[in-house]
Amino acid sequence: MAEKKPTAKKSAAKKSAAKRPPARKAAAKRAAAPSQPTRIAYQPREARAIQRTARQSPYKMRLVIDQIRGKDVNEALALLTFSKKHAAKQISKTLKSAVANAEQAARSTNAALDVDALYVKRAVINEGPKLKRFMPAAQGRATPIQKRTSHVEIVVAERGGR
Repeated sequence: MAEKKPTAKKSAAKKSAAKRPPARKAAAKRAAAPSQPTRIAYQPREARAIQRTARQSPYKMRLVIDQIRGKDVNEALALLTFSKKHAAKQISKTLKSAVANAEQAARSTNAALDVDALYVKRAVINEGPKLKRFMPAAQGRATPIQKRTSHVEIVVAERGGR
């Protein structure tokens, strides 16, 4: 019985070696893999600005932001300037900040930027934290009030075709 145990160990070692592929085959597979293209496509520069917890409900602000999405920056600013909505003032501040951020990024990288070629690439209104208050009601009760806030995010980018 002492002779059978060493032979069993040898056969187990042979089986595990047979399962492993040789190192040469793995290296040959890696060498045959196609290389990535070295050409880099044009990426339009973009900049963003975020205003958090603006004291207006997201529903009311979305009515205004839907009007400027996809428009040129100058056209969007003109539209916001003459809008009667209170949200237009908040969104206008954020849009001006995004344009200033784009100018600053171009200045820091020593690149040319045409402000007239910028457009509103992405404009989103998200819901911010609610301010929870209570208002006195009849017969000593209190009714809850939720004062809603919004997060404004605007991304401006250069048009690629110009």
